[in-house]
Amino acid sequence: MSDWIVILLGVIEGITEFLPVSSTGHLLLAEHWLNLSQKPSELFNVVIQSGAVLAVILVFAGRIRQMARDWKTPVVRDYTAKLAVAFLVTAAGGLALKKLGLKLPEDAAPVAWATLIGGVVILIVERILRRQTGAELISWPVAIAVGLAQLVAVYFPGTSRSGVTIIVALLFGLSRPAATEFSFLLGVPTLLAASGYTIFSAVRQGEPHEPWSQILLGTLVAGITAFVVVRWLLHYVRSHTFVPFGWYRVVLGGAILLLLKNGK
Repeated sequence: MSDWIVILLGVIEGITEFLPVSSTGHLLLAEHWLNLSQKPSELFNVVIQSGAVLAVILVFAGRIRQMARDWKTPVVRDYTAKLAVAFLVTAAGGLALKKLGLKLPEDAAPVAWATLIGGVVILIVERILRRQTGAELISWPVAIAVGLAQLVAVYFPGTSRSGVTIIVALLFGLSRPAATEFSFLLGVPTLLAASGYTIFSAVRQGEPHEPWSQILLGTLVAGITAFVVVRWLLHYVRSHTFVPFGWYRVVLGGAILLLLKNGK
């Protein structure tokens, strides 16, 4: 790939990783319509997510410092334990699914359907919850349900990790800001673990991949872009719903299916 393609994919990853629109789905679609002679490796697609993760760490630096400083207090210890359990649920489930041989689909149709259906689900949930403010406290059922929800996004590109986890948390009665924060903080160990596992596997098995300079470039671009997007979204959810994202997904998924039907 040229460096310009790497930068473009980094921008797409940074914009979509934490918005409820699916970064993996957008990357697969971009690769499909760019008609690349050499598709990005799994290592590239997974590792550039770590740039978006670093952006979340920077945005939540104050919150993370507070959790580290006050870890002995019951409230912080409880919140941290629920993050850890949600991550372990995802990790254990992900390893089990990998042993079963499940792989990401690489064609556009499943991504389009997941994008469209996910948009419809967002619109339905937001309509059901339109008059509810939601709770701020993360319960154990929420933590476990969100951990399980991440597995849906892992093996159905187009679903959106942040989208499915936030929507599940909302259905369990959480407020939008609380659901968004928990989803974002859970994404830190989840995506870093995925990146670490993928790097280890690629190096051990000698899988071909892009030059490390291009992987680092994509990671840096994704990080810068994600930093801006995450700060904006945290401000947005204080007074807005996810309805615009639902309509965006419906239109995008429908447009892709129409293009595929016409052979484009």
